[in-house]
Amino acid sequence: MTLTVGIIGAGRIGKIHLDNLQGIQQVRVKSVSDVAIPHLESWAVEKQIEVLTTNYHDILNDPEIDAVFICSPTNTHATLIKEAAAAGKHIFCEKPVSFTVEETEEALEAVKKAGVKLQVGFNRRFDSNFRKIRQLVQEGQIGNPHLLRITSRDPEPPNVNYVKSSGGLFMDMTIHDFDMARYIMGSEVVEVFAKGAVLVDPAIGEAGDIDTAIITLKFANGALGVIENSRRAAYGYDQRLEVFGDKGAAHADNNRANTVEVSTAEHVSKEKPLYFFLERYTQAYIDEVKEFAASILENKPVMCDGFDGMQAERIAKAARQSLETGAPVKLEQVGHSASIY
Repeated sequence: MTLTVGIIGAGRIGKIHLDNLQGIQQVRVKSVSDVAIPHLESWAVEKQIEVLTTNYHDILNDPEIDAVFICSPTNTHATLIKEAAAAGKHIFCEKPVSFTVEETEEALEAVKKAGVKLQVGFNRRFDSNFRKIRQLVQEGQIGNPHLLRITSRDPEPPNVNYVKSSGGLFMDMTIHDFDMARYIMGSEVVEVFAKGAVLVDPAIGEAGDIDTAIITLKFANGALGVIENSRRAAYGYDQRLEVFGDKGAAHADNNRANTVEVSTAEHVSKEKPLYFFLERYTQAYIDEVKEFAASILENKPVMCDGFDGMQAERIAKAARQSLETGAPVKLEQVGHSASIY
């Protein structure tokens, strides 16, 4: 069996997914739609794309297409999910599903009604280091988890225009960490308390956002979590995670170009972390599309479904509310907590 795919949105992430899909033997990428066709024609020829179009309906109306990848701007995601579900297509959608709980609920209801699969693009779930820590927690090797610490710092801030349209730090950056917190701990977040500052770029503050944050989480199982974010780490992409429990701890360090450590009388040194997410999560991006394809070809559940996407969005909204009010926010105050799947 061959899985025939169409990609909606051929920006950076759309092109990454196309390359990774073309490396899967049982997948055929037939069509790509994007509004910037003149800039994509030579690329489409190079990648042997059969259909290049400005109208995504050409993909949704194609009976050969089994699944679509939604890689367009966030404000289009919910509409595209609903239309793709109505067309009977399985769906891979980049995070977040939408900027509002109501829109996300509508999209997930459409998926449920159509009986198609939806995977949300939280690629860090597929990182081998984080998967190992989740396994250790699930197996009880560190005992009952008490504390989670996630460090997530970008090497440089995005441009201000991106900040204005992305939903802000919590929705476009920390949302990965919110999903990772649920994934690792195997427990729902029930309360969020956030503090933030503008310490990297004043223009980010002028756009109504923050660039530095600390978020504390309380989980349903009683455990506590701390996430720290910065839009700029001078030394590279800083991605670390630790879980502490009553039987021990598990820690995932940064990925580096090599693991050599040099010790001399003058200094001890090792390589800086890999520079950004494309290098750090190369294999995770490959594995997430492989598993999405396998979920369809083998008719098994996706690893990160619409409910997971919804919960990460609700935590992000709770964090923003906490930042604005200066008080902890219970997740039950943000949308609905029950799965609609």
